[in-house]
Amino acid sequence: KRFSTSRHTLIWIPDSFFTSMLSGRISSQMDETGAIFIDRDPVIFSVILNFMRTKEVDFGNVDISALRHEAEFFGITPLVSRLTLCEDLEHASCGDVLFHGYLNPPEPPLPPPSAEKKRHSTSVVDLVGATGGQGACARSPGSISRHDAESARSSRPVSEMCVTVQSGEHRPVRPASEALLCHSTVLDKMLIHHSTCHDEPLKVTMVRGHHNWLCVAYPHFVCCFRMKDTAGWQLRWTSPYMEDVVERVAINAKVLNPENPNKMVAAAMGNMIQLWSVADDGTSREIGKFSLNVSVDSLFFIGSQLVALSQTGKVGVWHAMSQHWQIQDVVPVSSYDTAGSFLLLGCENGSIYYIDMQKFPLRMKDNDLLVTELYKDPSGDVVTALSVYLTPKTSISGNWIEIAYGTSSGTVRVIVQHPETVGSGPQLFQTFTVHRSPVIKVMLSEKHLVSVCSEYNHVRTWSVTRFRGMISTQPGSTPLASFKIVSLEDVDPIVSYSASNDIGPYGEQDDQQVFIQKVVPETNQLFIRLSSNGQRVCVIKSVDSFNVSAFCVHECEGSNRMGSRPRRYLFTGHSNGAIQMWDLTTALDKMVKSDQGTVKDGGPTAKELVKLLEQCDLSSSRSPTPYVSPAPSVCNIAPSQLGPTTGPWVKQSETDTEREGATGGDYMETVETDTQITRI
Repeated sequence: KRFSTSRHTLIWIPDSFFTSMLSGRISSQMDETGAIFIDRDPVIFSVILNFMRTKEVDFGNVDISALRHEAEFFGITPLVSRLTLCEDLEHASCGDVLFHGYLNPPEPPLPPPSAEKKRHSTSVVDLVGATGGQGACARSPGSISRHDAESARSSRPVSEMCVTVQSGEHRPVRPASEALLCHSTVLDKMLIHHSTCHDEPLKVTMVRGHHNWLCVAYPHFVCCFRMKDTAGWQLRWTSPYMEDVVERVAINAKVLNPENPNKMVAAAMGNMIQLWSVADDGTSREIGKFSLNVSVDSLFFIGSQLVALSQTGKVGVWHAMSQHWQIQDVVPVSSYDTAGSFLLLGCENGSIYYIDMQKFPLRMKDNDLLVTELYKDPSGDVVTALSVYLTPKTSISGNWIEIAYGTSSGTVRVIVQHPETVGSGPQLFQTFTVHRSPVIKVMLSEKHLVSVCSEYNHVRTWSVTRFRGMISTQPGSTPLASFKIVSLEDVDPIVSYSASNDIGPYGEQDDQQVFIQKVVPETNQLFIRLSSNGQRVCVIKSVDSFNVSAFCVHECEGSNRMGSRPRRYLFTGHSNGAIQMWDLTTALDKMVKSDQGTVKDGGPTAKELVKLLEQCDLSSSRSPTPYVSPAPSVCNIAPSQLGPTTGPWVKQSETDTEREGATGGDYMETVETDTQITRI
């Protein structure tokens, strides 16, 4: 499209794109008529040119954000100022009606002189030694394996390491030349993880809540907030500086021990676990440090007992009464769930085991934990997801135990345990074969059965029929919804990323449950969706525009006033160390009142998704759910920092781009960033 205007119209704003172009500071190319080619959107350019002529803004059908972006490109400062003000009016720093509070980051503890000296003296040679000196086996595309940083800490020799792919076959270790390349990749990832923790010392890595207490993890320390009815949330305790990076945290705010009623806080660093007792006034004492001998994958409390799990097949339990730390070897664990005082383990051999933590039974012959096999999958598939539902106990039917689990083959099964048939074990109740990828999550609640597979977090839901609280076959479970919770991961996520950014579902089993959808790793907004049908509840956007690095959903107790009830909150931890609170109870109430019986949009629309992906490049990974890598136009990434899964594919795409540029002549002479002109 051609535009005609005067020189005076274009140069009345100093230091703009037009003054630079007309003065020759920006090279340009003219056609035979003397017209200068500018490779920009003509629709938006017409609005900008109209402003240059009349000093008035006629938006028409142009998006304000797109117009501001173009105005910034052309350097039209007066127009940028006006559009920025218009956008600021729509986004308040105090948030919307769902915003409940803002907790400033605590003052980080200073490292001891010995730790500071050790940190600055860390060399590449030390990191090489940490990898075992022989190289590590890389994760093949599409494989199901643990994080590379955890693999680097594994005590298994490299000669015995292998990679398990989805089909179940095992691939041996690569030749020496490939192992050397793989070793350098692992070293790069360790260097990235090591530098990231020091570059962002206040980045929130995990948030956990219990009753009216909140435990927040940072790379090298942990802090606790307490909520009081009249005073609100207050910082109560900050841990000492820890040299190793904190990867897991857990808190127990209701210790059933009259001799020690203080709160219990635990933090896991690699294979070590540190435990504190914290009083209401903020005083604390260290109970001890315990080793699981392998990296800790899950850390939580069951009653007063602290439990640490490792996927390699180790269970560590600390008993509050006896102050005893016990480690038990079990079958490699692929999933777990808790119900009351029971810990249920889904294992790679297809069996479900349970441990009663309340009794803390020990076998007489060897003093080991009493681990009992509860059920064996008929097909022997790996139990990859587990959910337990305890029906309300009545005088008529007693207490039923209902267990839903998913397998590596995509099967979802429901088994039930009758009170009168405790000795015979659970009976298979239903089987669903609707997934073609491994099931990674399953949730059985009072009204719904929800399963999620690894194919872009594909969700299937069913309505559950109950009679007197017990699951019934008449008319049985009926299909309800099918949708996806797309959540892309970074190429090199920190060890705690998956646990601190879990999609859910969150909520009590007798209440509405929600998914928390974080589309890309570096984003300041979350999509809250119902777990039953995927309907959008609300969209949470950070009030200070800092990215969300961790989140959790927690229900806090109501006040002592009559009529008050517990409220559900979403706590978001951010890259600047702050905690933001959002009222999910109000969001769910508003959605119910405004619902006219029609299902609204669920996840991000195509326009919203494209906007979220602006800062990322999708890799060509062959994994079921592709990873995300930062765009080269956003941040400079060295080739050595590319993940082993996506590296070759990224390099291939770069080669293709260079080849296209070489064969295309002057048509694609330069493609640099969004703020550069492509010349013809």
